[in-house]
Amino acid sequence: MKLLFVYNPHSGVGRIRSQLSDILDIMVRAGYEVSVHPTQAVGDATEVTAAWAADYDLVVCCGGDGTLDETVTGLMQSGSEVPLGYIPSGSTNDFAASLKLPKNMKKAAQIAVSGADFKCDVGCFGEKNFIYIAAFGLFTDVSYQTKQELKNVLGHVAYILEGAKRIGSHPSYRMRVEYDGGVIEDEFMYGMVTNSLSVGGFKGMTGDDVALDDGLFEVMLIRTPRNAVELNEIIAALTKLRPESDLIYTFKTDELQISPYQAIPWTLDGEYGGEQTQIRLKSMRRALTIRVPGEK
Repeated sequence: MKLLFVYNPHSGVGRIRSQLSDILDIMVRAGYEVSVHPTQAVGDATEVTAAWAADYDLVVCCGGDGTLDETVTGLMQSGSEVPLGYIPSGSTNDFAASLKLPKNMKKAAQIAVSGADFKCDVGCFGEKNFIYIAAFGLFTDVSYQTKQELKNVLGHVAYILEGAKRIGSHPSYRMRVEYDGGVIEDEFMYGMVTNSLSVGGFKGMTGDDVALDDGLFEVMLIRTPRNAVELNEIIAALTKLRPESDLIYTFKTDELQISPYQAIPWTLDGEYGGEQTQIRLKSMRRALTIRVPGEK
């Protein structure tokens, strides 16, 4: 059996360097002939996986959410149904948390070669793919800049408070959103289209009833507050002091069209996704086979 191992040597301050030999040993002991590729630049994991995946029985990637995103995109481009193993080594690792993959890299490597196969959804963002989130607006970089100590103490409230500091200086976006026959036209400071139990290291941000293989996105759109009263209402709703608010739209859908009045920057799985004026997002149900804890 042949295994393609793609890893980011800089992810998580180079965590993999001290464990690379042990990880490769786990793969070889599982009966694989291993080809190793350390990524050289942004986008390299996509190019390598797209070109080579079809020649292998298993692809394993190691890195953070960005490395996972690139590898998944490469697999989708390859047209191959090769299963994917994931060894998380980044600072956030949202999708790994959703899959209940361990932070211990050697344990994750063992799951990559001998775990159960799980078919999960993959998002289409125009011609690109994402595995757990496409987002725009105020909070898209907050989760990665909030100190872990604050996350541990306050949970996702820290995310909200950190973002609230920036509202006065952050742009808002007027747009038209079409989904399942419904239409929303409003001005938003933030929006996310997700397939994850965790966003930015915070669990519960995407709702309580989330399945990674149901073919549905969880969508949240937050209107731009016009005054301090509305801002307080948004914060209360997001921290579940008031579960519902007319200032926040939440719904599930398998496809939506977003048409802003101006080009807006997006992040895909925590990485820059470019500026877009018209974008269609679609969920591909169970399009990716990924290894998770359990027996094959």
